Amino acid sequence: MRRSIRLIASAPFRLIPWRLRRRLLQAVFDATAAGPPRSAMRALLQIDDDLTSRVNEVAISYDSGVHVKHRLMRYHDFFVDRIHPGERVLDLGCGYGAVAYSIASRVDAQVVGIDLNAEHIAMARARFGLPNLEFIHGDALEERPEGAFDVIVLSNLLEHIEQRVGFLRRLLGEVAPARWLIRVPLYNRDWRVPLRQELKLPYFSDATHFTEYTVDSFEEELSQAGLSIRQLQVAWGEIWAEAVTHA
Repeated sequence: MRRSIRLIASAPFRLIPWRLRRRLLQAVFDATAAGPPRSAMRALLQIDDDLTSRVNEVAISYDSGVHVKHRLMRYHDFFVDRIHPGERVLDLGCGYGAVAYSIASRVDAQVVGIDLNAEHIAMARARFGLPNLEFIHGDALEERPEGAFDVIVLSNLLEHIEQRVGFLRRLLGEVAPARWLIRVPLYNRDWRVPLRQELKLPYFSDATHFTEYTVDSFEEELSQAGLSIRQLQVAWGEIWAEAVTHA
């Protein structure tokens, strides 16, 4: 709805040739940058937020409904390469289901994805249909599909949870998986992150995040939850990790 309103409001500007539109934008940026450095920096970073939001919207339609980052970052491989045929996999906070589908289609594993957003689940079911893939609408913090699981996938989920250690401990007791495959955003991914914090601007990559990690804070949090990191790598401003229960 909000996007439709924006498109209607922007219709007259689309009649302006692109080169002139770009010059007008540059004039706006120059005028904004000409202010006092602190206020200019705040304003420019807020403009950057607006632009990033639009880039992400177009990135989804650019790849026909799946954000282009899935293809370019190839982070699905991290999960797929660490799951074995015959294993049962629980993808918590599966979103549109792209990672779950990659696992189910590339590995002979049984995959269950769960997400709180009913629209996301509907899209996942419509787009990704396989006999070894199931999508459930539910709260990943409270609801668990029946049966045991060998692997839990947490791809960009932990940062959305306030009480993360308690959540991990509950999963450990209720599901007792052999392995955990986790992907989270890195706090020190870019110099603008601490700058935004210094300027008292939102500095997380998503407004619904409760945290973003350094390698040290990530390792400490998993240790508090009773998990040991078997492998960790940093890529694309994120942490990708495989963890197991403390020996």
